[in-house]
Amino acid sequence: MRVPLEWLGDLVDLSDVDDYHALAADLAGIGLEEEEYYGPEVTGPVVVARVLELEKEKHSNGKTVNWCRVDTGEDEPRGIVCGAHNFVAGDLVVAALPGAVLPGDFAIAARKTYGHVSDGMICSAKELGLGDDHSGIIVLSDWGLDGTPGDDALALLGLDRTTLDVNITPDRGYQLSMRGIAREYAMLRKQPFADPAHREVNAPTEDGYPVVLADDAPIHGVPGCDRLTALTVRGIDPTRQTPFWMRRRLLEAGMRPISLTVDVTNYVMLELGQPLHAYDLEKFGDRMVVRRAKAGETLTTLDDVTRKLHPEDLLITDETAGTSHIIGLAGVMGGAELEVTDSTAAVLIESAHFDPISIARTARRHKLPSEASKRFERGVDPALGPAAARRCAELLVELGGGTLDAATTEVGEAPVPRILELPVGLATAKVGVEYSRGEIIGLLTAVGCSVAEDGDLLRVTVPTWRSDITDPIDLVEEIARAGGYERIPSRVPQAPGGRGLTRAQKARRRVSNLLAATGYTEVLTYPFTDDARSDAFGIAKDDPRRFNVRLANPMAEDHPLMRTNLLVTLVDALSRNLGRGFKDVALFEAGLVTAPEAPVAESISAEGLRFEPGYHPSAEELARIRASVPRQPYHYAGVIAGNAELPGTWGKGRPADAFDVIDTVRRIAATSGVTVTVEAAEYAPYHPGRCARFVLANGTVLGHAGEFHPKVLETLGLPGRTVGFEISLDALLSQEDTRDWAGALSTYPVSRQDVALVVDAGVPAAELAAALREGAGDELENLEVFDVYTGDQVPAGKKSVAFRMTFRAERTMTADEASALREAATAVAAARFDASVRG
Repeated sequence: MRVPLEWLGDLVDLSDVDDYHALAADLAGIGLEEEEYYGPEVTGPVVVARVLELEKEKHSNGKTVNWCRVDTGEDEPRGIVCGAHNFVAGDLVVAALPGAVLPGDFAIAARKTYGHVSDGMICSAKELGLGDDHSGIIVLSDWGLDGTPGDDALALLGLDRTTLDVNITPDRGYQLSMRGIAREYAMLRKQPFADPAHREVNAPTEDGYPVVLADDAPIHGVPGCDRLTALTVRGIDPTRQTPFWMRRRLLEAGMRPISLTVDVTNYVMLELGQPLHAYDLEKFGDRMVVRRAKAGETLTTLDDVTRKLHPEDLLITDETAGTSHIIGLAGVMGGAELEVTDSTAAVLIESAHFDPISIARTARRHKLPSEASKRFERGVDPALGPAAARRCAELLVELGGGTLDAATTEVGEAPVPRILELPVGLATAKVGVEYSRGEIIGLLTAVGCSVAEDGDLLRVTVPTWRSDITDPIDLVEEIARAGGYERIPSRVPQAPGGRGLTRAQKARRRVSNLLAATGYTEVLTYPFTDDARSDAFGIAKDDPRRFNVRLANPMAEDHPLMRTNLLVTLVDALSRNLGRGFKDVALFEAGLVTAPEAPVAESISAEGLRFEPGYHPSAEELARIRASVPRQPYHYAGVIAGNAELPGTWGKGRPADAFDVIDTVRRIAATSGVTVTVEAAEYAPYHPGRCARFVLANGTVLGHAGEFHPKVLETLGLPGRTVGFEISLDALLSQEDTRDWAGALSTYPVSRQDVALVVDAGVPAAELAAALREGAGDELENLEVFDVYTGDQVPAGKKSVAFRMTFRAERTMTADEASALREAATAVAAARFDASVRG
């Protein structure tokens, strides 16, 4: 909201303001934060000048200019060349003398042009930043101004004034007016405030212009228009121009002057905060009807755009002989059909109160923000309509020579003020400042409330313009604001004792740190996908990973589904990095996936629940809503393309293979103290012979890892042998950490024994290792595979699996004891898998 300080000074006393920056700081202290200053743009000598002589000269380029002798209040006249022709000798004009600087850093200096030395410039409105008119220079008599040659034209034209732009919060729509800003300043400086809206208003008459409020489809149960006032002014002189003082104030407030009638409606809107509209009465029909739009209707608005209307749009229409004509989008913009023109002599002034939600939706639907809609959607004083209409009519009578009809229309009910009960001690208890009863009453009165005492309660009547005050705590906020925020003591609250990170948070940090230390780089991808990606992954139609939730309003139409696993989007990040020239890439992502337990419909909703804005669901309804939301487990996924070990002076490097991602998952399980079994599996998108499934001790599947299927890599355009993994952190956390953190470290040495077992080629190494652990007992500390051999030295259809067994006891173990344990372990393997020790 731009606040011309000269205009503000008409409503409150600014005589003690020496520094406007200090004024801005004071306003910021009550919520009116400074956005920008608009100070004088013209500097240097700009004076009133009288044209003494004017000689027209036609030049070879075909242009005719005026060689003028002008009196600028100095000892000798100045000679100035001017190309405008809307003035004559004897006129008072505005002259910028050498040394002046006009908007756009245009410096004025004496210079030779058209055969003369032009000692300054006679200025147009545009050149001084007073509007867009550059067709002719300023003639003071045409602007209703007078002066003496040599007078300071900057002060005369208001070019020395300051305008302050303040930020208005959305819940304080009353501040979008000079009336509202002045009231806030009066409250700040504890000045009495004379409300410019307190004026005599016309009483409604039976012969007023017919108006019907016919909203048969109100949004959220609130009618689109609940009150409308209409006044008629006739006999306006169409040739009358807007006086300069009003045009100047409109410009300072950021609005472009148009014509007297339109300028008056805009001026009153800025002054009081009530948007108005003036219609050409001679073009109006039999009556005005406020209604909702019908399917297929259109309207050409004042910006010459034809708009297709929505059934929620509230319209102003006129009806003639049963035929309805749309003349405006209510509260947003009028139509071109009944626009006030240069010949309009009689106008109908409409001053209405519209529903904020309805106006906001219409303005956004048509991408048509306006000064009117900006105010209506933030809340206009519902009691202001009659006073604003009367103020507008009085200005048209005074400035346009019109006559106000006695006939007055007022439909709808006047608002009933809200009354709140405020305990006297509530403000002190909530704010921490000792407020006396008298101070509370004084502060609330300054805000605009009226207060009646009732024992320990104050019955506070909230002013109609404060729609944001609905509860006693809102009154406490106003008391704190009006009383000064600087009085509120600053105390640093003591942090309550916490319990530290949760187990899940610790696990996320631990796993992420492990992956980063292993060489993976964390990335973040959008959680949206499509059926084509599931097809590319080779995921079967009945796979639960196909149970995607489809978004009703997706960010991108080609990605309407929520992902059920991370790999479907992680491969996009891999492809993007490879496309940027990176050859060896290892990425991981951590995040939620959406995992319904059954196929879902087009959209997920709690069936039968439909809520209007402002309604708070019951506990049962909230439970139904939560039950309708599918589970969202937390996953980790990673991919590696290229080398797992980079080449260097130490060697040629090593390409990544399935064992790298299998080892990554085993490390994750180990660092979490969880036992995991690795099994061979067939699971898309992995190669059937190079895929591992990880099963926890409680039987839960942790996840899968392996090399991607060649067809998947071909479809996605990824390098051969790309590998990946994905696990569920929720599954990992379902098993308790089995490590004994309190146990002491053994001081006894280990004893190692190697054994190579020959078994059928189809026997999984993991199952063979499980048999060895079972046979060796608790003193087997570690078991690892260090070689798998198939070749001439073992029978056909057989393989040799070599294990390194590490034993430790609570004593020094002898070699014979370790050998006995090894023999016991191999005996179990022999019994279970017909394993024989390779010689």
